[in-house]
Amino acid sequence: MERRRTLKAPIGCVGIGLHSGRRAALTLRPAPIGTGIVFRRTDLGLDIPARYDLVFDTRLCTAIALPGQPQARLGTIEHVMAALAASGIDDVVVEVDGPEVPILDGSASPFLFLIDCAGIATSAMPRSTIEVLKTVRVQDGEGPAAPWVALHPTATPGFEASLEIDFPSTAIGHQSLSLRVTEASFRGVLADARTFTMAEDVARLRAMGLAQGGSLANAVVVDGPLVLNPGGLRHADECVRHKLLDVVGDLALASAPLSARFSGSRSGHALNNRLLRALFADASAWRWKDAPLLPATEPAATRVPEAEPVAA
Repeated sequence: MERRRTLKAPIGCVGIGLHSGRRAALTLRPAPIGTGIVFRRTDLGLDIPARYDLVFDTRLCTAIALPGQPQARLGTIEHVMAALAASGIDDVVVEVDGPEVPILDGSASPFLFLIDCAGIATSAMPRSTIEVLKTVRVQDGEGPAAPWVALHPTATPGFEASLEIDFPSTAIGHQSLSLRVTEASFRGVLADARTFTMAEDVARLRAMGLAQGGSLANAVVVDGPLVLNPGGLRHADECVRHKLLDVVGDLALASAPLSARFSGSRSGHALNNRLLRALFADASAWRWKDAPLLPATEPAATRVPEAEPVAA
């Protein structure tokens, strides 16, 4: 039986917000067993639990906010969430001094480095998991090309994932990836894959108030067949790897590990969140395993996020 884990010591870093362009300081702090993952806006003195029903915005990132307090929001949480989930961290307070988690190099690797430096403390308390009992599927639009995601039961405990993407830019094109997501496979396959966008979208995103802190130091930028980053891609299929990294981070907002198989085509943050909402809206689709620490019913949901523009 797995046990709940937290960090041995606090650790922090400073960077820039991908969308806000503001300096952002982050500190990971150990938390009492049973706390879960909580984001703390130190500038506002407010705590925001890392829960799917508190997702407030999904335009090019996942942002959470307290109900009725849109100013108390925190964006771009998916990469640190993915690193925490892959490391098996259940209880931690993530302090941030502004509205956005620092983007660092655009991947989850820097957050894994912080976790490794802090060390992991394992408790005596059993870890709860959520077992998916039947297939739950959501789709954006109609027709065979419509983006979709699904969760399926699996005979083997743990989380498996399969994803395909298809972009008009020939530097990306059609890519697919399937793997059993473990700490080792996350570190070896997904962790260093960076967020990405198309060169022609940069001006439009900045006009929308997004990507203000974006640069070739923290994102892959493609222009047709060209990769504009001086070092090129870290992997030939880096883009689908990053999209699957986002899936891991977004689904970690279930508040406990999922025992399920994920599949999807051209998914993004909005669909990932809608999938969790659909799962927990159907009491016959899931059940707790081991010792549940969370309510066995769906939390009261906030508004459903809007669909995001096509980008990472």
